[in-house]
Amino acid sequence: MANFAKSNAPRFSVDVYQNAYLPEGAREVNAIVTVTATGGGTTGGLPLPAAGTGGGGAGADAAVVIMVDCSGSMDYPPVKMRNAREATAAAIDTLRDGVRFAVVAGTHKAVEIYPGDGSLAVAGGTTRWEAKDALRGLSANGGTAIGTWLTLADRLLGSADVALRHGILLTDGRNEHESPAELRAALDACAGHFTCDARGVGTDWEVKEVTGVASALLGTADIVADPGGLAADFTQMMENAMGKEVADVALRLWTPQGSRIKYVKQVAPTVENLTERRTEAGPRAGDYPTGSWGDESRDYHVCVEVPAAEIGQEMLAARVSLVLPAPGGGTPQTLSQGLVRAVWTDDMVATTSLNPQVAHYTGQAELAQAIQTGLDLRKAGDEAGATAKLGRAVQLASASGNTDTAKLLSKVVDVVDAAAGTVRLKAKVAEADEMTLETRSTKTVRVKR
Repeated sequence: MANFAKSNAPRFSVDVYQNAYLPEGAREVNAIVTVTATGGGTTGGLPLPAAGTGGGGAGADAAVVIMVDCSGSMDYPPVKMRNAREATAAAIDTLRDGVRFAVVAGTHKAVEIYPGDGSLAVAGGTTRWEAKDALRGLSANGGTAIGTWLTLADRLLGSADVALRHGILLTDGRNEHESPAELRAALDACAGHFTCDARGVGTDWEVKEVTGVASALLGTADIVADPGGLAADFTQMMENAMGKEVADVALRLWTPQGSRIKYVKQVAPTVENLTERRTEAGPRAGDYPTGSWGDESRDYHVCVEVPAAEIGQEMLAARVSLVLPAPGGGTPQTLSQGLVRAVWTDDMVATTSLNPQVAHYTGQAELAQAIQTGLDLRKAGDEAGATAKLGRAVQLASASGNTDTAKLLSKVVDVVDAAAGTVRLKAKVAEADEMTLETRSTKTVRVKR
């Protein structure tokens, strides 16, 4: 482990967990890379200061755009729109002094309702009051075209000379007024510009659309089945956003000649495949985006393919670095580094010992996939296939101690034997329960050190 961050900035560390020993001829090296950010401008695990105090976390160097679904379906029932206004007001109250912000009303088009002049307001007592007063004008009328909301948010956030840019998006329906290709194009255009948390309220929205937004923009996704819970959820999202201190941190992987990265996945706190997001960063090096950081820790699974070697040989399989882009395209700052090794041996005990971190997160990734496949098979009417996959998910959740996921699974299947993965599909499942399981399927539990 190494740490090179400046003392007055959040300190980053990298720890590598792996079994470096391989049998003769083996070519695949697996490692769990734990990245931790502590101290500096982060909260250090302490409660965030109240809004308006100017202390801790993001301040004048941050910008946030809140996108609120105002399509016609938000008026069914009318309490949904009222709850959305209250939730947005709660989020505005949570803004730090000095943060730039705007509120966008989203239908089949996007309209900036505050400040309304194509720019961002600066959070303070007066602007918070004005923004909350402007929320009275939010009404439900029109369709849904999420890509237009994101495009406007991107334009507004891009107008601010700040390091941290974040979006919060709320929808209650399917993206019916633009094609999947148009939404994908908007996400591709926004990727790397800002992070975005997405929430679906009620049960009439499409899980894969909401989770797709969060995945593409390195944010979080969740369901708020009861609109009455929106204010608490929005407050928590904004508190998390205000706790971020460093943006655009990249996981840089360098491999020697003859080696290549097979895949890179974030595996905690959620599963997110980053393999296809690689950007080249010099000879045999590539950067994988990790988004914005506060006081937190995340785990990544790195799989490297190395050249075959004989017993007794060893090599550096990969060098892991955390890098922060320099303004103006200069030399990036290296925040921390770690090494992934490969050693070939004929010691059977050494080569067959599974590293507990690698084994745990391999199971968590399989758990997420089993849930998603099982639910897709259930929707398609394949009861046998769905039972097998969801049974495997129950088995994995039980073995890894993922009690939250186990509870969600128990609302979709009757568990006969968790250890064996024996389950029966429930005849009737509440739509909110199924959507909650699907939305939260990628949430993992940390490995016990």
